[in-house]
Amino acid sequence: MTIRNASLDDAAAIAAIYRHHVLHGTGTFEEDPPSTAEMAGRLARIIERGWPLLVAETDGGVIGYAYAAQFRDRAAYRFAAEDSIYVHPEHQGAGIGRALLDALMRASAEAGFQRLFAVIGDSANLGSIRLHERAGFTPAGQFDKAGFKFGRYLDVVFMQREI
Repeated sequence: MTIRNASLDDAAAIAAIYRHHVLHGTGTFEEDPPSTAEMAGRLARIIERGWPLLVAETDGGVIGYAYAAQFRDRAAYRFAAEDSIYVHPEHQGAGIGRALLDALMRASAEAGFQRLFAVIGDSANLGSIRLHERAGFTPAGQFDKAGFKFGRYLDVVFMQREI
């Protein structure tokens, strides 16, 4: 497996991975998967701003991706980023998320961010919570019943780490 900077050429593979998580998971509260064109637009905004966008690949295929984007748009947040990590369902549990998060923390620091926030959909999303705990993130709070997906209310867990 290699981790590299993503490009707009990766938009279709990234959209396919994300599509699975939108349709089957609670880590994202989106309910309708974005098209490849929409995903390409989202990726372009990240790349244009100089924020880290990474993919993990094996045998020439993208099996996961991660990015960091400024936590909020206001200038005072310019040193704080929110991370996002998604792994292809056939490759979950193989250490890809951790490898992406480790690389993302380094790339985020190089991009000028000093703190990363994890905004984790669903307090039952133990995989993401444990991934962040093992990477040194600490709990920063929880919003109860912040979202509604798949016929049930979902919490949002916040974690943070200085990088």
